[in-house]
Amino acid sequence: MMALGILLLAAFAALAGRLVDLQVVRHEELLGLAANNTVRTIVRDPMRGQILDIRGNPLATSVPCKVICADPTMVGNYRMAVAHALAPLLETNEEYLLERLAPRFVVAGGKTNLSHYAALKRQVSLETWEQIRHAMATLSLGVNESKLKGEEKIFFSALHNHAIFATDDQKREYPGQTLASHVVGYVSGDGADQTGMNGIELEYNTKLSGVRGWRHTELAHDQHEIMAYRDEDVEPINGLNVVLTLDAGLQAIVEDALAAGMSQLSPISISSVMVRPRTGEILAMANCPTFNPNHPGAFKLDALRNRVIADNHEPGSTFKVVVVSGALNESMVTLNDVFNCENGHFIYAGATLHDHAAYGDLSVESIITKSSNIGAAKIGLRLGETTLHQYIRDFGFGSRTGIFLPGEVYGSVPPVKSWSKISIARIPMGQGIEVTPLQMVMAMSAIANRGLLMRPMIVDRLVDPDGHIVKYNPQPVRQVARPEAMTKMVEALKTVVTKEGTAPKARLDHYTVAGKTGTAEKVENGHYVSDKYFSSFIGFFPADNPELCIAVYIDEPPKGDHFGGAAAGPIFKTIAERAANYLNLKPDIIDTNAPVVSPLAAAGPAAGVGKIKNN
Repeated sequence: MMALGILLLAAFAALAGRLVDLQVVRHEELLGLAANNTVRTIVRDPMRGQILDIRGNPLATSVPCKVICADPTMVGNYRMAVAHALAPLLETNEEYLLERLAPRFVVAGGKTNLSHYAALKRQVSLETWEQIRHAMATLSLGVNESKLKGEEKIFFSALHNHAIFATDDQKREYPGQTLASHVVGYVSGDGADQTGMNGIELEYNTKLSGVRGWRHTELAHDQHEIMAYRDEDVEPINGLNVVLTLDAGLQAIVEDALAAGMSQLSPISISSVMVRPRTGEILAMANCPTFNPNHPGAFKLDALRNRVIADNHEPGSTFKVVVVSGALNESMVTLNDVFNCENGHFIYAGATLHDHAAYGDLSVESIITKSSNIGAAKIGLRLGETTLHQYIRDFGFGSRTGIFLPGEVYGSVPPVKSWSKISIARIPMGQGIEVTPLQMVMAMSAIANRGLLMRPMIVDRLVDPDGHIVKYNPQPVRQVARPEAMTKMVEALKTVVTKEGTAPKARLDHYTVAGKTGTAEKVENGHYVSDKYFSSFIGFFPADNPELCIAVYIDEPPKGDHFGGAAAGPIFKTIAERAANYLNLKPDIIDTNAPVVSPLAAAGPAAGVGKIKNN
């Protein structure tokens, strides 16, 4: 009895010592291990906000989906059956799934344990997930499970119901495919870790991403949550929706016309911008070649660039509007003042300037009509270097426009002290200076807006998940010139689309157009190349009360059709006619003898640009 008592006392002493070791000495260590096995902080990802056009059409949206996962410890020896059932649903091969379902060890906190997690596939649709759940629930494993008991029954139940599970995910989709791709941009990464890589996706990445939430809770042995032990539950805040000033209908019109122009002319690229002059709102912005943001990696890097804001070029004759506007505003010239254009050859500072025709005396208005280089140079000489440079800067050249898109460049406006002796004669005709397409169309829009330069708007408003709105308002930059002077400039620009002007093919039947052509020789290795051109046409209408200003830029149109009026003018006309019908703009030219034609018939074919042989 004594010996038995000593043994029992020793046993209880050992048990007490073990309990002290577990509950006191190793309390913190074991509490951490227990929490590591059961306590989880589950990150709750927000949905990325949408990008919408001005009418609410989605240009970029996030679709809820699932990450399909597995707990290999619950699959056991039935990997082959599970892989065979899931392979067609996950659109992958069985060998890949067998490898993912194989048991593996992980090291955590200095301990080596079997892994309970293996991701099988991301961005799986909700419909496919339901099919996977049904397939696992009805999976035949060659065992009569109705007769199973105890641990075997628990194992097979866990295999059917919990071995394959899913976590929330999202997929970024662009319903319009290539529509407005250079403005919208694209993302990289998966789920809530998606990051904007271009366009609005990049510029507004933080606002689109939202804020993560979390849930602090405990899990049972089957990895399902024990609701009673949930002690923190913070809802995620979904990203803001970004509503653009773009109109998807106008954007499609522009992109159709550019695609037709690419097919017809086979240039390096064509770009176009459509602006509302009074507000600076960008209604359409497109480049061709383009890309599909759903699969950006399938396209060359050159196709991903938004040339409208990222490319510099010498503007050519479209830049003549700057020098003539400045001279009119300074009252140094009137539209009726006459300059001798030297029959097409003018020697200044040892260099010869040429016109494309042998013009003699031309009025200031006719200098715009005929696009005389020599006439523009002589107006520039009268205006003077310092004043001309000031107007160039006031019209926004040499500075970013401030549009809310990444990648905008400054252009190049050399200071007066860097000008050569012939710069004052070259710059008025658009040589020796570099601009972006956006800068040039905003300068023309300032003329249309009677001298008030606006900041370009690409975002109309932000909308949070509760419907609260942050509205962006039009922002004037500066009054570049007096309204009276710009009214005279508009009168001169109206003549460009007449039979006597350089762009008769840009004339509209029902609207008065004011515009300007540009045909600039490209510069390579510091020298002008006589057979490579950057051609353009920028016009607005109705001229006296402008609703739209549209610019078309063509990089290397074919020689013979390379003049701005011949290459870009017809594309402008196609866009303008269809846009006017789409917006139901009131005509300012009424032909009382013309038959009544429906707007759809008047719009003509969806796209198409004929080849023009004359200037």
